[in-house]
Amino acid sequence: MLEAVRGLPNLEVRSLYDRYPDFDIDVAAEQAALACADLVVWLHPIYWYSVPAMLKHWFDVVLLRGWAYGEGGDRLQGKHCLWVTTTGGQKSSFAETGVHQVPFEEFAAPIRQTARFCGMVWERPLALHGAHVIPDDEIAAAAITFRDRLSEWSPDPQVASATRMPNDFA
Repeated sequence: MLEAVRGLPNLEVRSLYDRYPDFDIDVAAEQAALACADLVVWLHPIYWYSVPAMLKHWFDVVLLRGWAYGEGGDRLQGKHCLWVTTTGGQKSSFAETGVHQVPFEEFAAPIRQTARFCGMVWERPLALHGAHVIPDDEIAAAAITFRDRLSEWSPDPQVASATRMPNDFA
C-alpha cells in the first residue's frame, strides 16, 4: 500500500518504527510535520482490534493537551485525517456471525474519535481485509484505490464532498 503512494508529490512518509526504533519520539518534529500537513494519513495494520503500539505511543506523546486539544489546543483544527488499515481477517470475519462478532466499522470508533477530538475532519477510511491471504491482484487494486484517494484528495469541501462518507469504508 505504501509503495503505491511513495512517488506522489507533496507527500511526506513518516515511518514511526524506522524513525524511532527505541520509541523515543521527537515530539517537536512530529508536531512540526503535522502543522505543515493538510491531510494526515494514519496507515497501519490492525493489532488486537487497535493501532500498533508505536502509533498508540505517538498519539499519547504527540497529540498533547494545549497543542492538539483542550485550551489552546487548536493546531490540528480543520486538518483532514484519512485512516488506512489492513486486517488479517476476511471482511466476513467482522460480522455478527463472524469470528469477531461485530462489524469492522465498530473498531474505527477510537481512531475516528481521536481525530475528531483534535478538531480534524474525518475522511472515509480505507480498509483492506485479509491482507496476508488475498491474491496479489486484490492487494494491487487496493493500493491503486489508496493512490487514487490521495491523488484526488482536496481540502476544498466542494471538490471532495462526493468522496466524504464518514461512516462508510472504501
